[in-house]
Amino acid sequence: MSKQRVVITGLGVCAPNGVGISAFTEAIKKGISGIRFQQELANLNFGCQIAGQPEIPDGLLEKYFTPLQLRDLEATGITYGMIAGVDAWNDAGLSVTDKETVDYDSGIIFGTSLLGVEKFRKAIYLTDEGKVKRLGSTTVIQTMASGISAYLGGYLGCGNQVTTNSSACTTGTESILMGYDRIVNGYAKRMLVGGCNDAGPYIWGGFDAMRVLNKKHNDQPEQGSRPMQSDASGFVPGSGAGALVLESLESALERNATIYAEVLGGAVNSGGQRQSGSMTAPNSNAVQCCIKDALQDTTVNPNDIDTINGHLTATGMCPTEIKNWSEALGRSGDNFPYINSLKSMTGHCLAAAGSIETVATILELQYGMVFGNSNCNDIHPDITAIVAENKIPNKTIFRDIQIAAKASFGFGDVNCCMLFKKFNS
Repeated sequence: MSKQRVVITGLGVCAPNGVGISAFTEAIKKGISGIRFQQELANLNFGCQIAGQPEIPDGLLEKYFTPLQLRDLEATGITYGMIAGVDAWNDAGLSVTDKETVDYDSGIIFGTSLLGVEKFRKAIYLTDEGKVKRLGSTTVIQTMASGISAYLGGYLGCGNQVTTNSSACTTGTESILMGYDRIVNGYAKRMLVGGCNDAGPYIWGGFDAMRVLNKKHNDQPEQGSRPMQSDASGFVPGSGAGALVLESLESALERNATIYAEVLGGAVNSGGQRQSGSMTAPNSNAVQCCIKDALQDTTVNPNDIDTINGHLTATGMCPTEIKNWSEALGRSGDNFPYINSLKSMTGHCLAAAGSIETVATILELQYGMVFGNSNCNDIHPDITAIVAENKIPNKTIFRDIQIAAKASFGFGDVNCCMLFKKFNS
């Protein structure tokens, strides 16, 4: 069986700096931040009291949920994922099946870390109080990890593989690669892929306790996320969802669908928590291997990569990540690709990060731009020793972008790298 070419025909996003593709595109072009002071975190004595959280307009959720579903809905990750996922489906020009029809050609792989933490917290208290009968009928579906793919699958009527992946901060990117693999091997015509993450103190508290969050900019929220900077002192937590519709080129052409970009392929691996890798730090050899494997899978020459949307969280690992890219690609100085980090505007959206950032990457290909790195005024000297400063733009620049790389690296020493190309028939 010949392998299928895979293209992207739909985009959806629910991000801290923009709900919906139009608002999100405007935000990344102009460098608009979605990081804000969170009074709830201050009340709970968090060291980091800023975060990125989507602002959902009043009345919007009624487009995605029935009144009965909304009455007891507390899983923010599900609300974000439904907005992004349904929007991507609609953006692709695909219809929702009627209640008697199942679309066996279309599937869903939508990742998350934890869902419905607020719901689970209430369920624990009610159970401990002997009030199990008051838990309600939606506790399970709001707290199970696959709740998001189940909600989307029921809304859209998808009958192919419908599942959820979970690989820490690599989740969102990994879901895209998993969906790509399913189409390229002929097991599905279309896959809705992406990732979502809950918001709130019960998600972010553990990171605050680990002292990996920025505690120095509580009074300057928009300046708090500082990837690649010499004064970066930890990441800013975030939340939201990003979604893409992947489709075989044959199916997309048959439908005369809008094609945003082509998915060339990618690679996923683990560093095994060996060779300096750990539960929270990457094995650099494995990171470089993942990048090289992605190049091999796609037959892309390292010199043909125009831009990199990095993981780049604003911790002490940013210089290490830049070094890994440089060594894996064999490029440095002025020859290094443009590189940026969406986290400078959104914070680190955890399991949703890779999918939201991939949506931004596809928009770069569509509009011929490299979005600027916010708070980029004092780049770490270990980075400028490798990369020319003009390759790390602090404002959006417009260029003929043909091939873009996106990578995510997660807790547990797991890695995923993907390559995308401007669509040329």
